[in-house]
Amino acid sequence: MSTSNVSDSQAYPSPSEAPISKISLLTMFRLGLYQMGLGMMSVLFLGVLNRAMIGNLAIPATIAAGAIAAHQFVAPARVWFGQMSDSRPIAGYHRTGYVWLGTTLFAIASFLAVQVMWRLGAAVQAAGGWAWNTETYLWTALLAAVFALYGMALSAGSTPFAALLVDVSDETNRPKLIGVVWSMLMVGIVVGAILISILLKRLTLNTPLDILQAAINRVFVIVPAIVIGLAVLATAGVEKKYSLYGLRSSLADREDKITLGRALRVLTASRQTGIFFTFLLVMTISLFMQDAVLEPYGAKVFSMEFSKTTLLNAFWGTGTLIGISSAGFLVVPRLGKQQTAKVGCLLVAACFVLLIAAGFTANQTALKAVVFVFGLASGITTTGALSLMLDLTAAETAGTFIGAWGLAQAMARALSTVAGGTVLDIGNKLFAVPVLSYGLVFAVQAVGMIVAVGLLSRVNVAEFQSNAKAAIATVMGNELD
Repeated sequence: MSTSNVSDSQAYPSPSEAPISKISLLTMFRLGLYQMGLGMMSVLFLGVLNRAMIGNLAIPATIAAGAIAAHQFVAPARVWFGQMSDSRPIAGYHRTGYVWLGTTLFAIASFLAVQVMWRLGAAVQAAGGWAWNTETYLWTALLAAVFALYGMALSAGSTPFAALLVDVSDETNRPKLIGVVWSMLMVGIVVGAILISILLKRLTLNTPLDILQAAINRVFVIVPAIVIGLAVLATAGVEKKYSLYGLRSSLADREDKITLGRALRVLTASRQTGIFFTFLLVMTISLFMQDAVLEPYGAKVFSMEFSKTTLLNAFWGTGTLIGISSAGFLVVPRLGKQQTAKVGCLLVAACFVLLIAAGFTANQTALKAVVFVFGLASGITTTGALSLMLDLTAAETAGTFIGAWGLAQAMARALSTVAGGTVLDIGNKLFAVPVLSYGLVFAVQAVGMIVAVGLLSRVNVAEFQSNAKAAIATVMGNELD
């Protein structure tokens, strides 16, 4: 597919002929299949690659986590791809072509990343751990570059998809659509974990490297192929039938045309925005530092096989799904959004203490139970934080604010992955017992969650709502002068 100069009118009706059909619940679940695919891909990277690099190939955790995080450090490209999908349609469609092309490219990039990983592992073993040489540094740089390409392709597909969700919905059905689609992401994590566990079931702790390599290569062919199919099934025909993009773009100056300079001034117009931005960074980093170390933790401390460590994602995903649902219907209405986020952060901190305690028992059942409870706490925290985020979003510049929150979370996820690997390597140098090395990571996360609670206590929604509109109006007014 190539970018064309086909006018919108060839794919979109005129305002008077704009589609009036509203998406059904079945179509919402169809769209959710794309997010389901992204959930499956996340298990591939955080449930398979990090385990293979750290646990099987003896690649230092800092290097492994840093390479994986490269795909998140290119998150600013989301803004560019979003603007591209607005202004340069592919085959007459603003979203679908980008979704399909991006999905295909990140599927290919994921397989390439695995091949580079094997070469890096061989080079590291030849060099002997941290005694690195030019070859290991070159393979590390190439692996990070491939992950960055994966991240770019992911942005090229996922950002236009998010825009498609806006295009096909309105204020009345958008909350339901977002809820369905986001839940499908968790379903994808659970399904992906189970599928990958089945595909890798024959691997043991002592499986020869050549057999391990063949098995993982096979997984990185099968799962990405399924994800491409899900992307096509999720979006085929949806944009043509339901998109209101042409109507909306003809009636209003779209927010995504706000310049970067104006966006930054809008984001700094309220003191509360900065406080919440900092809270979001600290909370996200503290919540996801274990992404790069949880599966190796299961292998080193609990002697779990490859298929069993991958299944940890299913326990976490199931807990998170239940946590989100229960928090939205039971906790938030009773405690409020801010208090729910606080309780969630404290529960997550307690779970990290339990993860350390489980390590001293070396009991696999205990680990699975704690990971499930950790998922519940994560779901409660996420629901409270996301609900509060919407209260701290000015309606006049909603796209700018949501984009900023999304960028903050993406960058924090990247930093958390690197931080988790780095702290683990520090722990390995300080302690001879693996449970203490991994425990150091969880302890840092617990402290981070307590700091996040302190920051959250300073968030004042009333203050934001009382002065944000005036501050934003001033910024906009200055831009017009």
